Amino acid sequence: MIYCHSMTQDSVTTHHERRVLVMGILNVTPDSFYDGGRLFDVDAAIEAGLSMIEDGADLLDIGGESNRPGAGPVSPQQELSRVLPVLEGLRAKTTIPISIDTTKASVAQAALHAGADIINDITALHFDPEMARTISESGAKVVLMHMQGKPQTMQQEPHYDDVVMEVRDFLTERAEYAQAAGIPPDHIILDPGIGFGKLLEHNLALLQQLPKLTSCGYPVLVGLSRKSFLGQLLDLPVTERLEGTIAANTTAILGGASIIRVHDVKEGRRTADVAVRLRI
Repeated sequence: MIYCHSMTQDSVTTHHERRVLVMGILNVTPDSFYDGGRLFDVDAAIEAGLSMIEDGADLLDIGGESNRPGAGPVSPQQELSRVLPVLEGLRAKTTIPISIDTTKASVAQAALHAGADIINDITALHFDPEMARTISESGAKVVLMHMQGKPQTMQQEPHYDDVVMEVRDFLTERAEYAQAAGIPPDHIILDPGIGFGKLLEHNLALLQQLPKLTSCGYPVLVGLSRKSFLGQLLDLPVTERLEGTIAANTTAILGGASIIRVHDVKEGRRTADVAVRLRI
């Protein structure tokens, strides 16, 4: 059993009386589940990022490889061709922290060299053995996410005996691994991976018991925006899941989440600003 421990949280974290950060999603892919193709054009993606900042985004997350269920992999070269022009265009116009959603050390290294601040790794440093060293040497922050299986197979009958404890133990172990690789504890952010290798009841349990993760002392990021579990609850398509997203994000913030990752930044910002004031 791996036990949680306390740590000092830095500027990308919040306590109950402080600002919850809003991360705007910029998917520069043709096949993401909600916005696939809409921001595939570099100029459109840059303008969308700048609009998110105007709407209250505290940081942006750029992804060049879809992680939706069933998505196939892309090469590092293809991923970089999508991500770098957008990153460079935004970095020329804003100093806002920028995260790159990637599992590949070569992509991370190029992005960090181009001005990225955070690497968001859905495999929690498992996929590429060079990723931890790349992040450590750069001084960047890292998001460690839980996922059972791979995007291609993760929704094929995922099973847990106790999803909350298993996710907590996995994430704290990966945080310890990251620290052993030289990543400072205050550069580590945890993500329970809602919708990644999890059924409806697993997602609900993680949200309902989120304090068991946030009590570990690391800032927790949640990505709930328009996800399929909301569609299951509401029997609505992805385009009509905004209200469900707001309700789920409110629950996450009340449970101690420090960062919410959203497609709809203006609504996310307003949700965060009210929900953080409702924390006990």
